[in-house]
Amino acid sequence: MKINWGTGIVIAFIVFISFIMYFIITMMTNNKYDHDLVVEDYYKQELQFQKDIDKETNAKTLTENITYKKTEEGLVIIFPENLLINNISGKVFLYRPSNKQFDFEMPISLSNHNLLIPDKRLLDGRWNINVDWQYNGKNYLYKKEITY
Repeated sequence: MKINWGTGIVIAFIVFISFIMYFIITMMTNNKYDHDLVVEDYYKQELQFQKDIDKETNAKTLTENITYKKTEEGLVIIFPENLLINNISGKVFLYRPSNKQFDFEMPISLSNHNLLIPDKRLLDGRWNINVDWQYNGKNYLYKKEITY
């Protein structure tokens, strides 16, 4: 049986479309290729964006901002020494862009100017840290992307 060039082109199109459909179906049904949004409530967080900008602006007016360092015990978030620790409140949110199952939030509870996030809670890789805190009724926000 001899195949002419018109039949060859039709067969090539059918093979190509079949490959593309197989690829699309595999990507949509296989859990290995999970493609969720980075955050669950994307639009709700978008409405908070201006408030976050204001909080970050407040943080930039401080003489000394929050810093962090890695230790053997974990990640230490260091609050400014010139602030009274009893007046600091808020929460620390750590999220991992690659897997939302490892995201966690913890309240700020200070006995000195350091807040320790235990090493066992942090896997190696990229983390985004958001420290949303208040001092004497004024709101501040510290954001940092780190590789742990």
